[in-house]
Amino acid sequence: MTDDAAPARPQPIPDHASLPYLEASFDGKLLVQKCLHCGTFLRPVKPRCSLCFSDDLAWLEATGRATVYSFTVVHQRLHPGLADEVPYNLALIDLEEGLRMTSRIVGVENGQLRIGMPLEVDFETWGPETRLPVFRPSNSTEFGG
Repeated sequence: MTDDAAPARPQPIPDHASLPYLEASFDGKLLVQKCLHCGTFLRPVKPRCSLCFSDDLAWLEATGRATVYSFTVVHQRLHPGLADEVPYNLALIDLEEGLRMTSRIVGVENGQLRIGMPLEVDFETWGPETRLPVFRPSNSTEFGG
């Protein structure tokens, strides 16, 4: 007996705060939240600035340029929807805007990942209504790499 339907990948549950981010991802844009009062970039999404407590926040499109801060390679099947992808990487990514986010790095073997590696954003479809940012190695020399 075979199972025709593969388990679904885990999906984000949109809320009022994250909806602009998720909608922009579907359109191939990486948004970051910025306090218009003091200029601080915020991550994760917040209702108020963590520095000055202003609620005067806006979404801005990020450059998509980043570097690897750290990473791990997952060898265990932690979710049925990711079973076919084991081993996969999970990385801490430093965006050019000064924010750190968690994502995956695609387009490179896990054994070739390096801290400081220059990256650029890409987007991966995770379901009929979900695209999420992932990163791939950049060919650009703008990073000094």
